[in-house]
Amino acid sequence: MPQKKITIDVVSDVVCPWCFLGRKRLEQALDMLPEIEAQISWRPFQLDPTLPPQGKDRSTYMREKFGSGSKIDDIHKQLTQLGEENGIVFDFEAITRAPNTLDAHRLIHWAAQAGPDTQDRIVGALFSLYFEQGQDIGDHEVLVEAASAADMEAAAVERLLQSDADKAVIREEIDTANRIGVRGVPCFIIDRKYAVMGAQSAEVLADAIRQTAEGFEPGIAEDR
Repeated sequence: MPQKKITIDVVSDVVCPWCFLGRKRLEQALDMLPEIEAQISWRPFQLDPTLPPQGKDRSTYMREKFGSGSKIDDIHKQLTQLGEENGIVFDFEAITRAPNTLDAHRLIHWAAQAGPDTQDRIVGALFSLYFEQGQDIGDHEVLVEAASAADMEAAAVERLLQSDADKAVIREEIDTANRIGVRGVPCFIIDRKYAVMGAQSAEVLADAIRQTAEGFEPGIAEDR
């Protein structure tokens, strides 16, 4: 039986831990659906576009955002447990910078031009570098090394990062996501018909993908 083909646009930010979980759960969902061939495209979103280009000390940033109580610890504990259940080893203690992700999104955008597989590899690498290894994914050297590991042309990426190439494109894509009602990430847009918001379970994602592939015309599913 020939495979059914669909597109999945994932709106996410690479400093969003729920987006990292969402990527893992999307992989699990697609493993449940061998009869469906999905073309995945990663679309940009910034949780905080106001961060300076050089980023900010993460401890200071988190205190400003969540306060100095136990809320941060509770969030990290929950995410660590969910990570363990999904093959992610979150190491929040290793993260020292809260980066501005505009340049990371530019790299993801360029990776798409090398092919969907390259883009997905870059996204996976950036999530891992930040959340599992504590690296500053706003740092150009880190981004160039990630590009090289994904078989992209490192010298070209380095030159592009030093320019303003595609910054306007990324900002316009983020504006578009806001205009169409993306209120949180991850957001999975299936065949440009069905938006699933939040790091849903693999089963929920698989069901949404299956129904859309079969021609169902739903609206928006939202939860986390």
